[in-house]
Amino acid sequence: MRNCGHIDPENIKDYITRDGYQALGTVVTELKPIEVIEIIEQSGLRGRGGAGFPTGLKWKFTHQAAGKEKYVVANADEGEPGTSKDRLIMEGDPHSLLEAMAIAGYAIGANTGYIYIRGEYQLAIKRLKIAIAQAKEMGLLGENLFDSGFNFEIKIREGAGAYVCGEETALLKSIEGERGEPQVKPPYPTNEGLWGQPTLINNVETLANIAVIIREGAEWFNEIGTEGCPGTKVFTLSGDVENEGIIELPMGTPLRRIIEGFGGGMVDDKEFKVAQSGGSSGGCMPKELLDTPMDYDSLAEIGMTLGSGALLVMDETHCIVDIAKCLMQFFKHESCGKCVPCREGNKRLYNRLDKISKGEGELEDLERLRDLADTMSKTALCGLGQMAPTSIYTTLKYFKDEYLTHIEDNNCTTGSCRGLVDLEVQDKRGGKDYGNNN
Repeated sequence: MRNCGHIDPENIKDYITRDGYQALGTVVTELKPIEVIEIIEQSGLRGRGGAGFPTGLKWKFTHQAAGKEKYVVANADEGEPGTSKDRLIMEGDPHSLLEAMAIAGYAIGANTGYIYIRGEYQLAIKRLKIAIAQAKEMGLLGENLFDSGFNFEIKIREGAGAYVCGEETALLKSIEGERGEPQVKPPYPTNEGLWGQPTLINNVETLANIAVIIREGAEWFNEIGTEGCPGTKVFTLSGDVENEGIIELPMGTPLRRIIEGFGGGMVDDKEFKVAQSGGSSGGCMPKELLDTPMDYDSLAEIGMTLGSGALLVMDETHCIVDIAKCLMQFFKHESCGKCVPCREGNKRLYNRLDKISKGEGELEDLERLRDLADTMSKTALCGLGQMAPTSIYTTLKYFKDEYLTHIEDNNCTTGSCRGLVDLEVQDKRGGKDYGNNN
């Protein structure tokens, strides 16, 4: 986000004064495609969309794949609740995305790029269209870039709000005008993607790193962050913290520093209870994990995910069962329904949690939740179904006592589960009290 707030995003000259398109010029006039890929590989950049796959390796696979035509696709769907980092990058610095896509196109041998963006992001779409027109006018997109003989154009495709279209194969089907449903892999998009041709798909935040890596070098990038996860990560911080918003920090920054330092601590000095890392498909981190470094490897070691960088912080007034139930309701709604494990599994997870929240749970329900979560994570077709149970795993591991309180004591200590709250209504006229469990 180096340029956000420092340039007029609708004026290409502002971007150029901050070394904009310098990297593209260097690439197409001085470097061979494989040399560009080697720089990205040496940088250690990993995908910022959630999976953390090595970016340079993905570029190499697409470069090596055989096809009549190749494509570059920017995943700007950003359907993860609580995440808005890509929107801010596109609104504040649209040319960084365009320049990176052109560099990627040169590296893999593609002449066409697509930005698949959420239809709700109208300001970002407007600014991207302006940026594309300005870049074409100045000869930075289109034909014969920098007199190198390299041609590259970028098109925009708007999504219709389906969470599953954040999955790469579903995204490609949507671009093609078909129903956005995940496809069986392999083949992977790097070999058979858009219209059956090799396709490189990168997240917006991933691509926003490309130009500066080319300009400053792989060694410079490696000095930031951790050895296994170099560079920075953009976090969307929300919830019960004093300062909500977007922050960019070195990979490996401890969760405690993010919450207490940049987040300003908990609202009203209440006690921290849980942080949901990585969006809806991420894990729920308790207070004993506050000093965990926020990077892909450190979180994977404890069964969590960094995901898109969404961080939802919650205090002691929130109920773990209610949180898990809310997440399963989301996945139940967003499942495309193509595969049975996800279509049926999310419904059944939700029903179990709903049962527990109403005081009707049994101890065997906890084992059934685990068994169902195992089945989904191993057999679902795509990441939506495979990662949906993450909150089940992590809440059962770190907050089992709260589940037991609901089941054994028929009590929700926070009062969030209304079926377990005993309300009294006073009739001031007659002075009578009426018990009401609803």
